[in-house]
Amino acid sequence: MAKKIFITGTGTDVGKTYVTGLIVKKLKENGINAAYYKAAMSGNERDKDGVLIPGDALHVKTVSGIEQPLAQMCPYIYETAVSPHLASRIEGDPVVMEEVVKGFEEICRQYDYVTMEGSGGILCPICFDERELWLEDVIRRLGLSSLIVADAGLGTINSVVLTVEYMRAKNLPVKGVIFNHFHPGDRMEEDNQRMCEHRAKLPVIACVEDGSGRLDMDIEQLTALYDA
Repeated sequence: MAKKIFITGTGTDVGKTYVTGLIVKKLKENGINAAYYKAAMSGNERDKDGVLIPGDALHVKTVSGIEQPLAQMCPYIYETAVSPHLASRIEGDPVVMEEVVKGFEEICRQYDYVTMEGSGGILCPICFDERELWLEDVIRRLGLSSLIVADAGLGTINSVVLTVEYMRAKNLPVKGVIFNHFHPGDRMEEDNQRMCEHRAKLPVIACVEDGSGRLDMDIEQLTALYDA
């Protein structure tokens, strides 16, 4: 059975997909049979034949070079750029937990390391009208530990600590934080790292610079974050 981890963020547009792509790329470059998964994806575009393309999955696949089929990466794909619960209200095909679990277990049988990405921040509604399903319910059902992706800049102390404390209150294990949009030598961002580590009692395990195209951490350190 695969080793697994979940990637969440302090909010929308902090760079979860970009960082997830670098994580999967690092695994692939070290000869690891790696896969990507996401329960629901909104804001996708159509190809010339009118077929919806899972944009986040395509980005991770392109950046990492994994051969996993796109069709295997996400069971629920929506065009409207809103949270999954509202997108499914507009377009139909609401998320069903059993289908998410089925797809996840399938790739866990085929790959050695599975990196699952969330939608938005930790308080993202996945389905609401037909049934109430939140992102945290998916994480809990799959038994996953998480990494939190955060913007390195102003306001991140508040958003990181609130996310960590909420997840702890919900008994969702968190392994660490990854800073995105990091500028080495920036006094505020370096202080943000120290303050987040102090208040959240979690390590900032990597800092990703814009355009770097790499995750600056040892492969042994990365793989140790995944749970069986």
